[in-house]
Amino acid sequence: MKELKTKMIKSTLMMMVILLLPSCMNTSTSDTEVNEKPVLKVAGYDMDRIQALIQGKVGIEGYELDFQKVSVGDANTAAFSGAGTYDITEIGLHPYMLAYANNDFRDYTLIPVFPIRVFRHKSIFINSEKGINSPEDLKGRKIGTPGYSSTSLTWIRGLLQDEYGVSPQDIEWVLSNKDSSAGAAGKISAEEQVVPDGINASYGTAGLDESDLLISGEVDALFHAAEPKAYIEGNPNVQRLFGDARSTERAYFKETGIFPIMHAVAIKTELLEENPGLAKAVFEAYSKSKQIHYKQLDKIGWAYSSLPWFAQEYEETKKLMGDNFWPYGINANKKTLETLFRYSYEQGLSSRLLSIEELFCEETLLLNE
Repeated sequence: MKELKTKMIKSTLMMMVILLLPSCMNTSTSDTEVNEKPVLKVAGYDMDRIQALIQGKVGIEGYELDFQKVSVGDANTAAFSGAGTYDITEIGLHPYMLAYANNDFRDYTLIPVFPIRVFRHKSIFINSEKGINSPEDLKGRKIGTPGYSSTSLTWIRGLLQDEYGVSPQDIEWVLSNKDSSAGAAGKISAEEQVVPDGINASYGTAGLDESDLLISGEVDALFHAAEPKAYIEGNPNVQRLFGDARSTERAYFKETGIFPIMHAVAIKTELLEENPGLAKAVFEAYSKSKQIHYKQLDKIGWAYSSLPWFAQEYEETKKLMGDNFWPYGINANKKTLETLFRYSYEQGLSSRLLSIEELFCEETLLLNE
């Protein structure tokens, strides 16, 4: 009888173990799910200098990255609207400055990574029948633009005043209702539509984009970040003010050391507060990606692009601007950043003169690459 009871107890215990097995297996699966890396949503243009980041050759320890290609206009809208769609995002530098200074925007914090930089002498287009032969001839003229306070326009106005004595008050500004380059640049955010007091500005004919205004003669010249449709299509009456913009821009850099910054990288402020060291890790990831790109240029620059003299242009760029011609960090960009801050304040756009220390994440202020 005693032996029978022992067998019954053993059988009962075995049944209990079998019944508990699925529960144990579920707990194991749950633990695996909990241990998965958090995903950071990253947004921006898929430029060559961040390809290693996009392709996963460079990562951020402890995180998975989900890169989404978006235009800066759409990225700006997502950030400034409060949607918080992306954890890390490319952002228009001047629109961010205006949102920060004028609207107390603090949802995102900048790090000194600059995905897009462009010399802006090439961005002044003229109607060749209007008798404009030099920058000084722009005084008293009607100049069209789809976004008065965009980063590019702020740079153009600033360099015209610094280099040629043409102030924003010397010009009659005409804002277009449409943008012929909207397909590439995305939406124009409210921060790019600010027109300060004391500026003579009006809207152009309804339904016409900035390219139409220039062709029709409603404006004499056009300031725009992108090439207007009429120029791309080869309209003979639409030309650049600086015929040899490359030489002019090279001379400008040689004289000033300024390589104008258009976009920066921003991270959700709450993420930075919750994850000390994240800003530094993101900075290093973008920097490593850029270094991989540099090495590719050094190795196969002669065949990197379909442009026949791409390799020679690369070599000439390094001779003028140094091997690290696309620098990140504050030290190498201090003058460029402070020049844009000054332009914004002088032009009546930013309500106060901003500083590097307040705009950029503290843990990145001493990082350079």
